[in-house]
Amino acid sequence: MTSDEQQIRELIATWMSATQAGDVDKVLSLMTEDVVFLVPGAPPFGKQKFAETLRPASPDAPRPRFEGHSEIQEITVLGDWAFMWTRLRVEVTAPGGQVTKRAGHTLSVLRKTNGRWLLARDANMLAPA
Repeated sequence: MTSDEQQIRELIATWMSATQAGDVDKVLSLMTEDVVFLVPGAPPFGKQKFAETLRPASPDAPRPRFEGHSEIQEITVLGDWAFMWTRLRVEVTAPGGQVTKRAGHTLSVLRKTNGRWLLARDANMLAPA
């Protein structure tokens, strides 16, 4: 396994643990400023919209709980760019207790910026599980 591949695997592990911990700022630090997310049934969106969906309406508002598992299927590094696809399972428990489960595949493009791998594009094809 190359150093670049290991760094990308560490990025994904950090993303998953930061999401589970509710550390929105950490998750945001793992993406480029011009990141684009593609999800079924919605227009493409960027970092600001991503942050808005994760941050509670107020500091006292209860947060949803996230559990997930990402299984990397392939990583290909091409200079300062890389792509990967994963199998992803996510379970979100809303503050009221409602549980939503989704599973499927993602296709992600990463860019090495100032020596760090960051998520630049993400096509998330999760469906209800």
